[in-house]
Amino acid sequence: MTNITKKSSIFYTNKYKKIAEKIKVFLNNQKDFLSARTQNSPRAVGDAIENIIVENFKEILGDLINEYSSSFARRAMADLAFTDKDDFYYVVDVKTHRLDTKFNMPNLTSVERLSRFYEEDVNYFSILKIDYQIKGTNRILSKGNG
Repeated sequence: MTNITKKSSIFYTNKYKKIAEKIKVFLNNQKDFLSARTQNSPRAVGDAIENIIVENFKEILGDLINEYSSSFARRAMADLAFTDKDDFYYVVDVKTHRLDTKFNMPNLTSVERLSRFYEEDVNYFSILKIDYQIKGTNRILSKGNG
């Protein structure tokens, strides 16, 4: 059976919800990663959250991952990527959103890049959106439903 007839076990089951919950719990258990200087900068907080996820994503997903990479150019559409046990390739773009800000303008990838990426049926582009609020130097992640 080829990958074309298979479907992603992550997105065609409830695994993606379990992954979202694991990420939320993991991030909420992080201590003291903000300082008085960085807490008011959505960019600094976003970079910190992104780095924590990229550094720990392989461990968070555990045995779902076959191969993992987090080495990408600054302008790449991925912050991390992995193949699963069925050889589907997932590119993940981590986006953070501070809920108490009035204006937000995330950088998104172009339609042209996505159309080239999806020329292969085994590719999945995913946005991992982290909503958060700040309370002092401790962050409070939203209670999103995954």
